[in-house]
Amino acid sequence: MDNCLFCKIVRGEIPSKKAYEDEDLLAFHDIHPQRPVHILVIPKRHITSLTDATPADVPVLGKMLQVAQQLAVDNGSPNGFRTIINTGPIGQQEVMHLHMHIVGGPEPVGPMLKRF
Repeated sequence: MDNCLFCKIVRGEIPSKKAYEDEDLLAFHDIHPQRPVHILVIPKRHITSLTDATPADVPVLGKMLQVAQQLAVDNGSPNGFRTIINTGPIGQQEVMHLHMHIVGGPEPVGPMLKRF
């Protein structure tokens, strides 16, 4: 995906503050953090969203969850964290490349959703 923001980060065309990288994943610090710990984890291969994931993507999706704990601990959230994957317009996905937010820090992150 030539114009995808996160694909450009994977290719090194846009700089990022890397937190983790292997052959399948890249994790980097959010440029507008909402919490003391706010890291994005993305598959290096473009997957638009969870609605586009296939059974072949299960290993990389599992790996995203597996590295979340160590990233949270290593970056200052040893007592817990929240993972968030926004999906599609209803889920408020802003960048159309699957990504998981890891948010945390020394204080609780607050309620998950506001009641409507």
